[in-house]
Amino acid sequence: MSDWLRGRADDVALAFGGDVVRYGELSRAVDAAALPPGAGAVGCRVGTDPVDLVVTVLAGLRRGRPVLVGADRAAADRLSPLLPEGTELGLTTSGSTAPPGAAPRMVARTSASWLDSAAPLAELAGLEARDRVAVSGPLHVSMHLYAVLHALSLGATATDRVQGAAVVHATPTRLTRIVEEPDAPRTAIVAGAATGAALRGRAADRGIRLVEYYGAAELSFVLAGEGAVGALEAFPGVEVELRPAPGGDRICARSPFLALGTVDETGATDLERDERGFATVGDLGERMAGGGIRVLGRGDAAITTAGATVPAEQVEARLAALPGVAAAAVLGEPHDLLGQRIVAVVELDAGATLEQVAAAARGVLSAVELPRRWYARPLPRTASGKVARAALRDAVLSGEPGPGFPAAHAPDGTAA
Repeated sequence: MSDWLRGRADDVALAFGGDVVRYGELSRAVDAAALPPGAGAVGCRVGTDPVDLVVTVLAGLRRGRPVLVGADRAAADRLSPLLPEGTELGLTTSGSTAPPGAAPRMVARTSASWLDSAAPLAELAGLEARDRVAVSGPLHVSMHLYAVLHALSLGATATDRVQGAAVVHATPTRLTRIVEEPDAPRTAIVAGAATGAALRGRAADRGIRLVEYYGAAELSFVLAGEGAVGALEAFPGVEVELRPAPGGDRICARSPFLALGTVDETGATDLERDERGFATVGDLGERMAGGGIRVLGRGDAAITTAGATVPAEQVEARLAALPGVAAAAVLGEPHDLLGQRIVAVVELDAGATLEQVAAAARGVLSAVELPRRWYARPLPRTASGKVARAALRDAVLSGEPGPGFPAAHAPDGTAA
């Protein structure tokens, strides 16, 4: 566990919500932490104070007890006997949900599967000891918890204050706002979705260096880089293959950073790996002519329309780059003739209209990719800032659009 805390005793380790904790104080708090009795897993529920969460995680690791981040004590007690052997951390994925009173689905991993990626990421991002590293979301989200532990492993300061930080970890959605801050960090480590050309351009104008990576809670880091068109290379220590699958080529990875598997109240499931040790979460990618791999999105988010398969996130990225579009999401809804038709839901900038956006979309999308129905409304989001696709799909497909949804219309006048 000492490898997670490498700062000098008097250096600031954590600065959250006005609380400042130095490395010496943090180490003593970890030693003194009161964990639940017994030897089972320790729950760390959503909404836990950030400093308390970090102390609990480190105390569990120090004492050899798995810590389930995002599960309360009752859920941890139920999941504890089901955890794969060797589990030290349990993490929820960004889209994990569970019925009230039920334990969430957890991704089980070892501490080393995270710690071993610390040095390669620090080198890619140019992170150094005593940097101030900001996170832009809650720590029960795995990418933000990793960012804090990573900072501590370098001897840096982890903080929730973006202004004045050297580096910030953010999703593209959060970064859209951060780049407008007067004292924005000089480097942004971006993950969670594709970064659009417009956002890359705005960051460049502000002198902000973008280090992008693709990964998943089950796989950890897979691809990373600073490609101007979103082309990423294999993260150091990771072997990547693209394998044919319905809808495109599936991204498969083999590395020491893979999780052990997943667990919920029905039991544990080993991470699905082939006979060579490669695993995937179903995301699709394409190899670029100039080198590198561009991530297209989740294969199960692909839309089959008029006999063609359209990756939803590919269309979303092109729509989000259009003038007047703050954010975009697309989904497929059943259609008697097409099988599915593409529906677009967009957040509009002030003064923009759906008609303008639909007209501009014809210039960047093929006929099969072009949405047949359009809505304008704020997009529901998860705690990590990603689009809450299930909630959005339910709202659109239920026929009850709710506040912010105008009546469905095709701005070009064609039949919806």
